[in-house]
Order: sequence, then C-alpha cells, then structure tokens
Amino acid sequence: MESQDLLDQDLCYRALSGRDARFDGRFFTCVKTTGIYCRPICPARTPKRENCIFVPSAAAAEELGYRSCLRCRPETAPDTPAWAGTEASVARALRLIDEGALDEGSVEQLAARLGVGVRQLHRVFVRHLGASPHAVASSRRLLAAKQLITETVLPFSEVAIASGFQSLRRFNDAVQKAYGRSPSTLRRPSKASEAGASSAISLRLGYRPPFDWERVLGYLAGRAIPGVEVVEAGTYRRTYRLGGTTGTLEVSHNPELRSLRVRIDASGSAPVRQIVARLRRLFDLNADPAAIAAALGSDPILGPRLARARGLRIPGTFEPFELFVRAVLGQQVSVKGATTLAGRLVQRCGRQVVARDGLTHLFPTAEELAQADLSGLGLTGGRIHALKSLAAACASGACELKPGVSLEDSVARLVSLPGIGEWTAHYVALRALGEPDAFPTADLGLRKVAGGGVAIEPRVLERMAEAWRPWRGYAALLLWTEPMLEQVSSVAA
Repeated sequence: MESQDLLDQDLCYRALSGRDARFDGRFFTCVKTTGIYCRPICPARTPKRENCIFVPSAAAAEELGYRSCLRCRPETAPDTPAWAGTEASVARALRLIDEGALDEGSVEQLAARLGVGVRQLHRVFVRHLGASPHAVASSRRLLAAKQLITETVLPFSEVAIASGFQSLRRFNDAVQKAYGRSPSTLRRPSKASEAGASSAISLRLGYRPPFDWERVLGYLAGRAIPGVEVVEAGTYRRTYRLGGTTGTLEVSHNPELRSLRVRIDASGSAPVRQIVARLRRLFDLNADPAAIAAALGSDPILGPRLARARGLRIPGTFEPFELFVRAVLGQQVSVKGATTLAGRLVQRCGRQVVARDGLTHLFPTAEELAQADLSGLGLTGGRIHALKSLAAACASGACELKPGVSLEDSVARLVSLPGIGEWTAHYVALRALGEPDAFPTADLGLRKVAGGGVAIEPRVLERMAEAWRPWRGYAALLLWTEPMLEQVSSVAA
C-alpha cells in the first residue's frame, strides 16, 4: 500500500515497543494474529515485529479488515497525521467530511468544492491516509459513534444521528461489522446504569502535548462576546445553534489525560460529530507542536518567542459567521471596544435564551442580522453597510464560510465583499476557516515587530515570511503577543 511506504515500519515498531506517546495518532498498528488495530500507546503486550503492519490512519486499518482495539480506543487518539500542514487538500477535505459533506453528498461534490478532480482527490487520500474518501468518512462516523457509545448514555437512535448515520439499522450493522459486537455490549455497564440520570453529553477530546491552555483561554477571554461566551475559572462556556438544535457547551482542561473535557447540553438531538469538529478547530487540537517548532524554532525572530509559548495554538471559532462579524466590528478599534460593540449587537439582534451563568443569548444568524436595524449601536454608516452586506451574502449562500480551493481562493472570496480588506480576510481565514498559513502582511504591528521596532514594507515582510510556510499563521500569533500590538495592529485581533 502506498501510504505504508510513507511510514518507516522499523521506526514505528521501536516507537510501539517504547509506548512513546509522541507518536500517538501518527500511526496505527495492525496486528495480523489478532485482526485488531491499536494506538502506539496501547497497554496490551507488544506483538512480534513480523506480526505488525503500520498504517497512517484508522481508516487505512479498517480498509485492510482490522477491528478497533477496545483497550486503547483509537477513536480518542489525537488527530495529527504526518501530512498535516503539507497536503492542504486533504486537510480541507477532512474538515468538510467532519461537517457531514459525505453523509449525504457525493465524492464528486466534495472534489468540486475543493477544486480538484475526483481521481486526484482519491489519489491523495490513498497516498496520505491509506483509504478512499468514502472509507475515511465511514471510519470517522464509526469512531465518533464508538466514542458516544462508550462515553455517553445517549439512546442508540440518537448516537446514530449524532455520529452521521442515516438510519439506526445502518448504525447497528456498521458497529457489528467493525467490532464484532452489538452497540449494547460495547457500552460499559456503569454507563448503562446512568441512563436517564442526565441529558448532558460528556466527552473527552485528545490533543498532542504540549498545549498552552492558559494562553488560548486568555485570548478567548479578552474577546468573549457578552451573553454568548463566558470564560472564567479555567473554563470556556458558550451558547450554540447548529443543525436546528440549540444549547450550551462547556470546555475545560484535563492535562493528566492530555485532553479537553467537553459537556454538551442540547434542546434536542445534538449533532455531536459536527460540534466536536468545531471544538477541535476552536482550540486547534489537531496542531502538531513538534512540526511547528521544527519550522519556526530556529528563526531568530520567532524562535525566542516560541520557546516562551510551548504548545502554541491558534484560537479558532465555533461559528465562522460570528467570528466574521466580530472581525468587522473590530476594524480600527480596540479589542475592548469591539467586544462592547459585539455585546450591543447581540442584545439587539440575538435570540434570548434561559439565562445560565452569564449565557443569555444566541448569536444572531445571517438572516436575522441582514434584516436587523443596526442604528444606535455606535457603528459608523460604513460599518453597518459592511455588516449588512456580509449577512446578506451569507444568508443567500453567495458567501460560504467554509474551506475553499486554497488560501488564496478563500481570501479572494472574502475581499470581494464590501468593507472587507486583506487584513480581515486573512484573519477570518486563519481563525474561522482553519487556514494555518494565513498571514496579513499589511498589518502594521507585524511589520513593526519584524522590523525591530520600525515598520517594514509589506512586500519585505512577505518575503521574510516565506521561510515560515506553511505555518505563517502561528508566526503571526507569536508576533501579536507583543504588548505594543494592541495599539498598532490594523484590526483588533
């Protein structure tokens, strides 16, 4: 298999023998004698070398006919394959798959959205993941279902819907085929006895350490939208609206288990797989600190900053439209000023919910904002026009806030909207669309830091930043940590 050739099989076996957690999620071990595939940190006895095949993804293992290990639970492994940051089309495709692009849509439609041919998409998936797009989508649905079976008390009908299956029968058949057991026998007795005790869903989302939770939380705290988001006591909470369901989310850190604890409260059947995908993007859980350090650590400007920010993550967003509106509100004002404006907008246009711990509103939808009266909020006429145009474009589908063909394509689509410049477009691409190479070269703060206190020309900064690809977004975040940037950046970050 071509994907196996990308892995050093002997190196993988040495990592497996040492239970090296740094390789967790980078490969999976298929054991010929048992028909099971495991993570490299699996506590089971190490199999003999001749009985091992190492593959880059769970989907590749399942394509070969192996079943997921019930001890090490591959569904909880950090999702950071070796191609991350280098094969952009695979990364964008996986983000769309996690949002349900292949639950009902076709591979042809997915390829068209990515601007590649079906054969090309199939080829890069097989090369980097060892499986076709459909097989990868099936694997991710199955692993999401397994986690919900194991960690929640949801009825299996809701597990099927939440993990992306189109029917309970398909869910049952897939679980039986993959694990050789029915869903009821996979659920731990302790979980089964809890059924009906709570309607909340609790999950654990893994990451690759180190993880600078305090820095991420501090960034989000300074930009939390009043009524929609609250950050306090080491916890992030927010309201959400997704797939016809509304509710609240709570996220906290569990460093001992190298994971985040998530609690989901929903008014109906929550689309858990989509929620998890958005939370992984919000907290940048798929980042590979080792790869980022290898690319940026030796740079004379970035290296010292990165050494002080081990486990750097790019704070993303749960809702792209919300982030886009927040970015427009922040143009040419301070972070605090933008937060105040966002709170006023939510009070005026957002739907009120039962107040809980400071969470009082849902952020307005594009349709609601397009029809709203924004006068009297402290916004200029130009800013109101930009917000209304943005909302109308998103409501009509003319502006789709999802990964595009490329970073350049995403930026071009965004700057075509009234009042949206290159800075805002790159900022939205970085935090809302998950483009790790987004980099606003015109930003005054970045130009000053890169120039040692004297602003250099954008074209000079652009040439300098070529050495930081494909992680220029992390470079921007490192440079933005300078205290003076609060006053000199073009947009409130």
